[in-house]
Amino acid sequence: MDKQIISRLRKTFEEHAYEVDGVEFWFARDLQQLLGYSQWRNFLIAIEKAKESCKNAGQKMEDHFADASKMVAIGSEAKREIEDILLTRYASYLIAQNGDPRKEEIAFAQSYFAVQTRKQELIEKRIALQERLSARNKLVNAETELSKLIYERGVDDSGFARIRSKGDEALFGGYGTKQMKRKLNIPQKRPLADFLPTVTIAAKNLATELTNFNVKQNDLKGEGRITDEHVKNNLEMRRVLEKNKIVPEHLPPEKDIKKLERKVKKKEEKIANSSRHKKEITHQ
Repeated sequence: MDKQIISRLRKTFEEHAYEVDGVEFWFARDLQQLLGYSQWRNFLIAIEKAKESCKNAGQKMEDHFADASKMVAIGSEAKREIEDILLTRYASYLIAQNGDPRKEEIAFAQSYFAVQTRKQELIEKRIALQERLSARNKLVNAETELSKLIYERGVDDSGFARIRSKGDEALFGGYGTKQMKRKLNIPQKRPLADFLPTVTIAAKNLATELTNFNVKQNDLKGEGRITDEHVKNNLEMRRVLEKNKIVPEHLPPEKDIKKLERKVKKKEEKIANSSRHKKEITHQ
């Protein structure tokens, strides 16, 4: 995400923040607009999901979601009362987690509300981490679908491993999965993608999605035909990367994504625990 966009969004989110007795909060009606929800009823669905996540995390929901109301102008100097909700930073974070991270506002909010400090460079780093985690999860889903598709078409688990390795050979300039693990000093029992940068994970995901689509669209069967399809799609991704002067096998490995996931989880727990000890917001 562009630094100018991050700077603009940070300013906007901070302009809508309030504080009462040392507790930072946002009005749900404001957050609805900040996160790009056009309709209140759709935003209420996200709030309900966030409340459920709050309860599952062992937190007191009333400490983070407080019913409120406010007067709004409806024209001709008339006003009417509308329902609203006061949301702590933790509540706002949980709501953002239910959004689509491909939207700039959502991707920003997921990191903004998770970071206790407002230093922009920390937000930028966490957004990069969130983008990598999101890309990895999409690849897991795409590869899971591929394994199911090829199993239905007469290919076993060993065949799936061979198809995936041939795809890696195409993407990484002749290096198969095992060879790339050795090149990057990755344990053979760990998934290669857990150590790849976001751009490479995204390329692998798109190639796999294309394979899934064409296997279904063209009813491809057998290991040979599906392998050819997967190789073709990975070669196309390699051409796109090379056109942008990116050679995937030359990119250094990233930190273990499993460790990063645990780091994110700890951060979430820290946010919850720190918020739990703050004073409850006065209901309006």
